[in-house]
Amino acid sequence: MSALLRPIDLKQHREVVRPEWADYNNHLNDAFYLVIFSHATDAMMDQIGLDAAERERTKHSLFTAELHLNYLKEVKVGTEVRVETTFLGHDAKRLHIFHTMYRADEAEPVATNEQMQLSMDMTGPRVAPFQPDVLSRIEAITAEHAKRDKQVQMGRAIGMPPKKG
Repeated sequence: MSALLRPIDLKQHREVVRPEWADYNNHLNDAFYLVIFSHATDAMMDQIGLDAAERERTKHSLFTAELHLNYLKEVKVGTEVRVETTFLGHDAKRLHIFHTMYRADEAEPVATNEQMQLSMDMTGPRVAPFQPDVLSRIEAITAEHAKRDKQVQMGRAIGMPPKKG
């Protein structure tokens, strides 16, 4: 297993918007926001002890059970984006995360993605408790993130605004 990092070391995911991800307006196509968030989830998995080698060795992985995606601002082709991941909570078998996407080093979010991840025993496959070392890492990161002033828009539902008058 790769050396475990201190909780503060949960790294941001960065990548550049590719031309093949563009829509007809030369903006990042809506589907590819989720591709970038998926890449950020993969990077997070590596950092909690679920990298490819550990998934093969332990036969454990994560599955996405649910997600919500919010588009806040346009992103153009060639733009570098970064994704910051916050752990909102967990139990023995689930991890609740929130990704926030930004343009390069800007402070204004361009998109958010809330996810519920399930710990999976791939020999089933079936939902199973996290492996002890992975759970320990998740606990440490969640505790660190709980100390921060979070301004996330989690738990949003889709719906029409109420009609006025």
